[in-house]
Amino acid sequence: MTVSTLSPPARPSIAGPGRTTGGRRFRNALATLLIVAAVVTAMIPLIWVVVFVVQKGGEVFSWHFLTSDIPIISQSLGGGMWPAIVGTLVITGGATLMAVPLGVLGGIYLNEYGQKSHFARVIRFLSEVMTGVPSIVMGLFVYTIWVLRFKEQTGFAGALALACLMLPVVIRTTEEMLRLVPSELREGSYALGSRKVRTIRTVVLPEAAPGIVSGALLAVARAAGETAPLLFTIGIVTKPNWNLFEGSNTALSAQIFRNASSPFVGAQARAYGAALTLIVIVFLFTALARVFTVLYSRRVAGGM
Repeated sequence: MTVSTLSPPARPSIAGPGRTTGGRRFRNALATLLIVAAVVTAMIPLIWVVVFVVQKGGEVFSWHFLTSDIPIISQSLGGGMWPAIVGTLVITGGATLMAVPLGVLGGIYLNEYGQKSHFARVIRFLSEVMTGVPSIVMGLFVYTIWVLRFKEQTGFAGALALACLMLPVVIRTTEEMLRLVPSELREGSYALGSRKVRTIRTVVLPEAAPGIVSGALLAVARAAGETAPLLFTIGIVTKPNWNLFEGSNTALSAQIFRNASSPFVGAQARAYGAALTLIVIVFLFTALARVFTVLYSRRVAGGM
């Protein structure tokens, strides 16, 4: 009688999983290190530019600088940027009122209604094309169809050019933010008997509001810093003009361009002061928009 000897089952290798876990930890640490290095590398020029502008602009930045008129003679010392501040607020505000509501509604249509329809694809294609259009081309376009037609450079012409630059950014950002909202939230709202419009207003938009606001602020910051479209559309003034539809106007970006290209010390100092003023304005509006977004989200969530 032959007794067959059964070999014991092979034990699982302990070194293999250990090596795999160690390799994953190494790759994770390496990826984290590369990401941190990339962020630090990107922050260095940003911080350097901000510090440089604060140092140079802080020499002339004061309440008198913010409330004084622009000197008529560019080589004059002193003066302020009050007319440019007024023009920036009026022109950028008009562009925001035109571009942001249309952009948000366009993004809602693309993601919630149009989706993969032919019309929605055409809108996506056109918005992508408009995103890459140079700002000077948009300025020349508005100059041709508006300024030459009405024979007058106005703040509204500049706002129209800036709105054309802002619109595709707001549309694409809104669509992408709405796409990130889980479909389960929509289905839950539909199950409770809510209509599509109410679901979008009370469920989808509050979830996507922070991202939409970020995209709108990105568009506003780009519009506030654009110079080329305004050179053809708004003209130049040394006194504040609150009227968006009548008379020439000016803006901080245009004053930065004109004064920075001047060889005179006083004009260059005003250019640095205008740059610092523009940074402060964008920062303040960003903070206010963030506060508004938080309050809006809490109010909608509390009312559901």
